Amino acid sequence: MFQISTFNKVWKTLEGGPGDAGAAFFEPAGIPEGFFTLGHYSQPNNKPLFGSILVAKDESSSSGDNNGALKKPVDYTLVWSSKSQKIKQDKDGYIWLPTAPDGYKTLGHVVTTTPEKPSLDKIRCVRSDLTDQCERNSWIWGPAKSSDEKGFNVHEVRPSNRGTQAPGVLVGTFFAHNCEAPSPLPIACLKNTSMNFSSSMPNLPQVRALVQAYSPFMYLHPDEDFQPASTKWYFTNGALLVKKGEESKPVAIDPTGSNLPQGGNNDGEFWLDLPSDKANKERVKKGDFKSCQAYVHAKPMFGGTFTDLVMWVFYPFNGPGTAKVGLIDIPLGKIGEHIGDWEHVTLRVSNFNGELKRVYLSQHSKGQWVEAPQLEFQSGNKAVCYSSLNGHAIYPKVGLVMQGLDGIGIKNETKRSEKVIDMGVGFEVVSGEYLGSAIVEPPWLNFFRQWGPKITYDIAKVLDKLEKVFPALQGLEDSLPKELLGEEGPTGPKLKRNWSGDEV
Repeated sequence: MFQISTFNKVWKTLEGGPGDAGAAFFEPAGIPEGFFTLGHYSQPNNKPLFGSILVAKDESSSSGDNNGALKKPVDYTLVWSSKSQKIKQDKDGYIWLPTAPDGYKTLGHVVTTTPEKPSLDKIRCVRSDLTDQCERNSWIWGPAKSSDEKGFNVHEVRPSNRGTQAPGVLVGTFFAHNCEAPSPLPIACLKNTSMNFSSSMPNLPQVRALVQAYSPFMYLHPDEDFQPASTKWYFTNGALLVKKGEESKPVAIDPTGSNLPQGGNNDGEFWLDLPSDKANKERVKKGDFKSCQAYVHAKPMFGGTFTDLVMWVFYPFNGPGTAKVGLIDIPLGKIGEHIGDWEHVTLRVSNFNGELKRVYLSQHSKGQWVEAPQLEFQSGNKAVCYSSLNGHAIYPKVGLVMQGLDGIGIKNETKRSEKVIDMGVGFEVVSGEYLGSAIVEPPWLNFFRQWGPKITYDIAKVLDKLEKVFPALQGLEDSLPKELLGEEGPTGPKLKRNWSGDEV
């Protein structure tokens, strides 16, 4: 495989799709000798061209006979044409689906500007055992302004099964379809059949170099009272280990967490808590951003063709939420509060060229991917992100994001301040399973219980009182994630879904 990021434009629409900005369709350019196109590339016009696509070479010993890794299609089917459509475009466009020979799969579409079928030499299909199932991802284009409208649509595709042990490889092609998309899709992705990461993944010094090159600056809100801190700061400043049935006899925690119970499962037998004396509890709740460290988990994605550098940050306390109804801010009391808060930023780096492709920003129980050109950067290649007031959801830009129902919701407010964390300073690579013995995981990472106690107040009762004063808040509880409602302290990074899987 070889990654191509230079393209020749084939066809362009000037309306429809995200932002009603249209989309462009490209074929890879500068393909090395002996390599072949697997499909064309497309992206919306409302963002800079920043795509890449894989091309393939048949290096199997049987490439000259009927069992080669690559084969020409046997035909094409016209999926859709813009000729009879009343849309703004630079010329007529035709989108074709190659017909793969028996035992082979199609990995992408071909786009032309003439009604004649493309040459069978234009593309290659891949032997079925070298492919994996894929699924639709984000919307690229359709003549309508919404992907929810019936009709023709174009979507990105990605492997259906994604995670550290999943062999599916992201090709970079798109899927075009009329009305409802079939399941499974008629196109596939590539598969890494060896899953040997020794040659494709970065070693530990390279991981550290990538983190130093791309690690973000994270700005806290100027009014943030509940700052992040290192786990060492938290433990040495009085955090406690509590055992069920022995709540009156909590235990101080070693600076490395060496006396925390290891492994097992989240059985409710142990949890962490703030210091017991009130003055110290209030002090530790506020954290200490100057001590903050990012804890890095390096993991393979898309069959080892990408490295995800997941940078975890710990907050001793998650502050109360504020609802907004129109122009009115409504403090929600204890709603939103919980002890212990883990947030993260994921840097997705191509293993073909070491380029930062995307950044994932965690936002309560969900989050968002942002492509590199759409990020704000500082000091070269370092992205900038913003932690929301009290709740610590991470966003790519300053401003206000509402979470909840139409017109009302929980405020996620970000602003730039002098409280800024360079996540590349003092970071620690705490895990990378593929690196074997090169990394010794800290004991706190294998504490599989909760980093805070369960909350004892009745959230529904609190909301009922607020709803009597502000009827617009009715139904807000059902639209918000449990984590935001603060029902219990969170588990640590290893118990999060994305530890061995993909982000949302």
